[in-house]
Amino acid sequence: MWNVPLLVILAGISVVYSLLLHRFTDIKLYHRPPLFFFLGMGLLYFVLGSPLTLISHLSFSLHMIQMSILYFVAPPILLRGIPGPLFQMILKNSPYPKLSKVFFSPRLALYVFAALFLMYHLPVVLNTFSKNPFIHNGYISFLLLLSFGMWWPIVSPDPNQSLSKGEKKRFAVLSGLLLMPACLLFVFSAVTDGITNPFLTRLTAHLCLPSQDASLHILPPLFNTKYDQAMAGFLMLGIHKMSLMVTSRIAKKESKTLGEI
Repeated sequence: MWNVPLLVILAGISVVYSLLLHRFTDIKLYHRPPLFFFLGMGLLYFVLGSPLTLISHLSFSLHMIQMSILYFVAPPILLRGIPGPLFQMILKNSPYPKLSKVFFSPRLALYVFAALFLMYHLPVVLNTFSKNPFIHNGYISFLLLLSFGMWWPIVSPDPNQSLSKGEKKRFAVLSGLLLMPACLLFVFSAVTDGITNPFLTRLTAHLCLPSQDASLHILPPLFNTKYDQAMAGFLMLGIHKMSLMVTSRIAKKESKTLGEI
């Protein structure tokens, strides 16, 4: 099922972004920053407003791919799409410019995100979300905000708030270590529970589907075994690491281009 209201909201944000870009910068819509921004908006809609949202609840692997795109791929792409001059203009005209330093405290955002992301996949928390969709949506949205704060020092449009090369490496290692418990949770569940794990058979599928029995016949058998849970944990760390590597390479290419100019 497609989420039309979300499509309207994201389209409206894209229109406002285009108007601000046209008025306050010389950047054209076919240049790299706008392409990054529109790609990021498309990814947000793909993971939150497309049928993937429903399908991802059938398998931990698909669920973790959705979560990884939402928190580890879309945010850095969107931040890459915000030109420095446009950000400075927005910050200058903001009624609360000092709040950005609090919100974008990288370590605070990383610690809180890692803790809440781990809690999200605990059975008791998933059980609460299955009964309260409003709380579930709010939790997901808050994690998304934290993910932007987590990525901010790595791909910030403001050079003054961006970490140095060495600091970025240490921050990347720290983020991997803090996300490790969530990965180990899946692996441990795979070893101890296997196919009877309540995450898949009773809780996660119930977020959107009325019957767990029907969901178990939609995907191949591999997605309904204990291997699915272990694969979900490793997929999360793999996508996170890949996103860090790609973001770092893009930053290096951009810095070389600016140096040549």
